[in-house]
Amino acid sequence: MSPSASPFREAELSDPWVALEPGADPAERVRMLRRAHETFTEAGTVPRPVRPVVADSWRRSARAGVGPEGTASVELMDGDLGAYRADHPLARVMPLFRELLGTFASDGEHLLAVCDAHGRLLWVEGHPATRAQAGRMNFVPGARWAETAVGTNAPGTAVALDRPVQVFAAEHFIRRVQPWTCAAAPVHDPRSGRVLGAVDITGGDGLAHPHSLGFVQAVARAAESHLALLAPEGPATGTAELTALGRDEALLLTAGRRIRLSRRHSEIVVLLARRPEGLTGDELLCALYEDESVTPVTLRAELARLRRVLGPGLLASRPYRLTVPVESDVAAVERRLETGAVAAAATAYAGPLLPGSRAPSVVRLRRRLADGLRTALVARRDPDLLTDWAHAPWGEDDVDVWRALAAVRPTATIRARLIGLESELAAPTGWARSSGR
Repeated sequence: MSPSASPFREAELSDPWVALEPGADPAERVRMLRRAHETFTEAGTVPRPVRPVVADSWRRSARAGVGPEGTASVELMDGDLGAYRADHPLARVMPLFRELLGTFASDGEHLLAVCDAHGRLLWVEGHPATRAQAGRMNFVPGARWAETAVGTNAPGTAVALDRPVQVFAAEHFIRRVQPWTCAAAPVHDPRSGRVLGAVDITGGDGLAHPHSLGFVQAVARAAESHLALLAPEGPATGTAELTALGRDEALLLTAGRRIRLSRRHSEIVVLLARRPEGLTGDELLCALYEDESVTPVTLRAELARLRRVLGPGLLASRPYRLTVPVESDVAAVERRLETGAVAAAATAYAGPLLPGSRAPSVVRLRRRLADGLRTALVARRDPDLLTDWAHAPWGEDDVDVWRALAAVRPTATIRARLIGLESELAAPTGWARSSGR
């Protein structure tokens, strides 16, 4: 089975990219895309309006500066790809993917594809003729199919939204992908819940049935169950694992237990994890509280509650310290930055450290980690890594990153966003002058 023909039928509206010329307003682009998409039909007669999930994805794609004639870039090749795949958690469930989807892909002239959490394709397998066709648009292992890189597509959009997605033909953002249909579902780490990547099936008209999405989603759930069986219930004996990036309530895995910490307990454990030698009560008071009127009695009561939450023997005193080594996602990002592995650091960075915390030491650590990573990204000048940061909730107003992105990917949309941010930064000064202040 070959990919389907483009479903656009009106000549004057068959190309939604007429709205994507340089300088076009992003909102008008999306309106034009919607009008163009509403002209295509399933049976050639009944218009089908664009689905909200697709319209939202088109908006994100336009804001990311994706162009209609773009193509995926290959980021991992040869030895780098092999080493990355071997270490990736989804390598452990590839036999399962092949068992459940391999025959379906080959017999239906489809492709089985698996990507990581940043949309990089790790495996692309299936019918040889279909693989050759897909190769002409760089749908190959090592290529980056993130939504911010190539626009709306099932694997990239599935990891962006953390939900199963099916994309039909002309719903794809890039023109050369429009003959294809694909369905993908994210796969999560069964312990932490974070997205590991997505499993995807790509091909032609045979995948247009809604059951295709349900099938892929069932395969993703089976993979998560299999990972749960393969993985130990917690970190290695005598260690603990702390997840605190991008969440206000940290998660601690220890001795087979999964503990969701309160905000204050999250702050305490983050600080103690960084100081295995321990902290005195006075040091913890200064690190945790802005208000100098907080007494040692208040802190001791909080630590007593934390000791009950953690269980016996995990929190010692004089000085206060954790009695087992703790591996944290913060330390993982720091190590990768120190070794120059910027892309790996960006992959591990799930967001600001305890973003709602106002504890002085946590605020300093949060700022230092974010500034270190963004500085490395700006210096690296990788347009895809910069795009990911700029379109993350924590980077959407980061003018320095938008400036760096505009320098390496100077699309009309990116330049417009930069101009808007710079105007916002200049507004208070202008207001002060106009008001005589």
